[in-house]
Amino acid sequence: MRPLWAILFVLAASATALAQDYPTRNVIFVVPTGAGAATDLLARILAPQLGDRLGKSFVVEDRPGAGTLTASNAVAKATPDGYTILMGTSTPLAINATLYRHLPYDPAKDFIPLGLIATIPFVLVVNNDLPVRSVHELIAYAKAHPGELSFGSTGPGTPFHLNAELFSAMTGIQMVHVPYKAVVDAQVDLMGGRIQVMFTDFTSSVPLIQAGKMRALGVTTKTRAAAMPDLAPISDLGVPGFNAVAWQMVVAPSATPMPIVDKLHAELEAIMALPETRNAITRIGLVPADSRSIEDLQAFVRSEILRWGEIVKRSGATVD
Repeated sequence: MRPLWAILFVLAASATALAQDYPTRNVIFVVPTGAGAATDLLARILAPQLGDRLGKSFVVEDRPGAGTLTASNAVAKATPDGYTILMGTSTPLAINATLYRHLPYDPAKDFIPLGLIATIPFVLVVNNDLPVRSVHELIAYAKAHPGELSFGSTGPGTPFHLNAELFSAMTGIQMVHVPYKAVVDAQVDLMGGRIQVMFTDFTSSVPLIQAGKMRALGVTTKTRAAAMPDLAPISDLGVPGFNAVAWQMVVAPSATPMPIVDKLHAELEAIMALPETRNAITRIGLVPADSRSIEDLQAFVRSEILRWGEIVKRSGATVD
């Protein structure tokens, strides 16, 4: 019988050889949203570069459904060999941990981070007919008319919803939540006056704001966003400490061999260091993320599960 050290040596050598050969076939890059969404666009920025660097195609596969649950659960349960990865967001990797009473996967245990790619700033917008032109005025109006303002979202537990819940909790106002199936549906009702307030993404809203179809009051990030540099952070406009951004992270099933994880992490870091990559991400309204170790990313996910968990609990949103 071989001694334990010899067995471990053989296993380590095999894993290293596996990583050196990886990939030997195409890699499926799963996206939990539909084509054209920011998550899909981001995956399509990364996939060709990963393919060029590693010699095999990274095939973007959109699998929308069940609020990101369908795709995320499929990747969590996929064979952990590096050939199925997920363009995850803060919804399946943090928010869902508290939102779902019976989540079929554990975001912290069933995935391993490969790279934090971008954060998603949101912009606070109001209907043009609402007599407010600043965050201060919106808060004052909402307090003078408790429960009369309605805000739209893309569904319970989504960042669109939870950003508004966080804003309400931090300012002591009351607004009525009106969920929609898609962001465009909520935006149409905002412009039509059927709802008055919304936290929306830059990708879909900047053209509408620039066309004067809705009024922007502030951004959810701690600093100004490149997409609208003249718009100040909400934290500087009367809500100190307000910071509500979604994020995009590439992950793999947690049991994926570490040599493959390390290889993908290194390639993503190299791609994210390229000015052309960062410029492409900025052009679609996202903020490129800075490099972090895998251990730091794991700690980040755990902290985000706790942070968003408190907001989900406060909102009362649950999914069976």
